[in-house]
Amino acid sequence: MDFEPWMLLVFPLFFGMGWLAARIDIKELITESSALPRSYFQGLNFLLNEQQDQAIEAFIEVVKVDPQTVELHFALGSLFRRRGEVDRAIRMHLNLVERADLSEDKKQQALFELAQDYLKAGILDRAEEAFHNLHGTLYEKEALDFLLEIYQKEKDWLKSIDISQRLTALTGEPHGKEAAFFFCELAASELTGKQTDAAMVHLEQALSVNPQSVRASIMLGDIELAAGNVSRAIETWKHVEQQDAQYLPLVAEHVLQAYRQSGDEAAGVALLQSWLQKYPSLDLMNVLFSVLVQRDGPEAAYLMVRNELKRNPTLLGLDKLLEARLLDIAGERRADLVLVKDLIFQRTRGLAMYRCKHCGFKARQFYWHCPACHSWESYSPKRSEENGVAI
Repeated sequence: MDFEPWMLLVFPLFFGMGWLAARIDIKELITESSALPRSYFQGLNFLLNEQQDQAIEAFIEVVKVDPQTVELHFALGSLFRRRGEVDRAIRMHLNLVERADLSEDKKQQALFELAQDYLKAGILDRAEEAFHNLHGTLYEKEALDFLLEIYQKEKDWLKSIDISQRLTALTGEPHGKEAAFFFCELAASELTGKQTDAAMVHLEQALSVNPQSVRASIMLGDIELAAGNVSRAIETWKHVEQQDAQYLPLVAEHVLQAYRQSGDEAAGVALLQSWLQKYPSLDLMNVLFSVLVQRDGPEAAYLMVRNELKRNPTLLGLDKLLEARLLDIAGERRADLVLVKDLIFQRTRGLAMYRCKHCGFKARQFYWHCPACHSWESYSPKRSEENGVAI
C-alpha cells in the first residue's frame, strides 16, 4: 500500500482520543472516590492489616451514612459470621433478603448467606428451609452440598440419598460412592432392629449405585452366614478381592469362621494363604498366625511369619516373629527374647494404627466414617506400619 500524506494526521488523532478517554475515566474515578465516606477507606486499610474489629466499626459507619451500599452489607455479614457474631450476621442478611428494592440475584445471594448464618448458629431447620429455597438459582449446587452436610449430621440417610441423587442430576458428577454408604447406614439400623429383609434390600441398593462397595459385601456376607447360608457367605466375601483387594484383611476372620462352620477349615486356611501371597498384609498374617499355632503348632506359625518378614520387613512383623519363637523356647534364651520383644513392642505399639488420609486422625479400629473429619472411606485398611516403616 502506498503512503499518503493524510495518514500523518491519523496518529495525533488517535493519541488525542486516548488522552481524552483517560481524562474522563480519571475524572469519574475521582468523583466516585470523593463521594465515598472516609470511613470506607479506613475500613479497607484495617482489613488489609487484618484488624477485623476496627474494620467492622469503620464499615458500620459507612452503612449508617449510605444504607444503599449493598456490597458492604454482604462484607459486614461475612465478617460477623467469621468472628462468631452470628446474630449480627443474621440480622444483616435478613435485612437484605427483605429489602424490596434489591435485585433478584442479590436477594438470592443474601438468602445463601443467611442460610450459612443459620447453619453456623446451629439452627438447622431454618438453614434447611433457606437452602431448599435456593432451588433453581445460581447457588443450588452449593446449597445442596450444605443440605447433604446437614442430613449426614442428623443421620437422616433417606434425605442424604435424595440429595446425592439431585447433585448427580444437577452436575453430572457421580455420587454413588456416598449414596452406597448411606444405604449401608440404613441397613445397619435395620439390622439393629432385626429387620433383615429390609437390610438386604438396602445393601443390594448400595451395590447397585456402587458395585465396588466393599462394606455392602461384608454386611451381606454376615447376613448370609447368620442365616446359615455358609457357601453364599463365602462367595460374597470372596468378591471383595475383585472390588478392592486391600480390604481382604477385614473379611479374613469372617471367611475362616465360615469355613469352620462348613467343616473345612483347611480350605479356609489355604484361601487366606493364597491371599497373603498376593497381597502382603500384617492383619492377614496375624489371622493366619493364630490359626496355624492352634492347628499346626508354633513351628509352622514361626516359618510362615519368617517367610513374610523376608518379603515385607517391618517392625510389627519382627514383633510377631519373636512372639512365634517364644511359644516354642525355654530357659535363658527365652528370657533374652522376652527382653528383645519388649523393646520392639515399645517401639511399635504406636505404629499399628489406621490413619485417615484426609485429616490424619489415627485409630486402633477401622472406621468407614472418620470420627474426626467425617469423611467416608478415608481410612486405608492397611495399618500405618505397613505403609513403610521397614527394619
